[in-house]
Amino acid sequence: MIDLSEIKKDFGGVLTISEDLAVSQTDFMGEQFTFSEPLRVEGSIANNTKSLKLEALVTGKMGVHCARCNQPMEAPVRFRVKEILAEEDAEVSEDEDIILYSGNELELDEIVINSFLMNVSGKFLCKEDCKGLCPHCGQNLNQGDCDCDNDTFDPRWAALKEIMEKTSDTE
Repeated sequence: MIDLSEIKKDFGGVLTISEDLAVSQTDFMGEQFTFSEPLRVEGSIANNTKSLKLEALVTGKMGVHCARCNQPMEAPVRFRVKEILAEEDAEVSEDEDIILYSGNELELDEIVINSFLMNVSGKFLCKEDCKGLCPHCGQNLNQGDCDCDNDTFDPRWAALKEIMEKTSDTE
């Protein structure tokens, strides 16, 4: 929690932020993100007379699953937060993207999590050349080949296969 009482009185003033934000986990678009250690928030809040401007860099590590082989992995977290903050009773235009707060304290948790969700990449790979899982038996192909017949094909492509065989026979 950040005390805003002094910065609200100091027009043109800047308040430095250096916080560790404990977040256990969050779910988004079918992926579960876990955080084994706090996210580090470094930045500032500046008073520009009408509102407060929050700018910060958030860093840390998160636990996710590989998009190909589904193995748990750790990925770096690094994104910038840039938000305009205004008191709930302030006159603001509806088309402005402003976060409203009340009182003299600001909770960073929700602001940082929302910014994380807006910045997080959709899929993560344990390694660039991850082979994934066998579509037939589910074997993790990074740990070795399976005994499945890889020459099987989707029966919906049978007509195309037949055309290809006929054209290769006539050439």
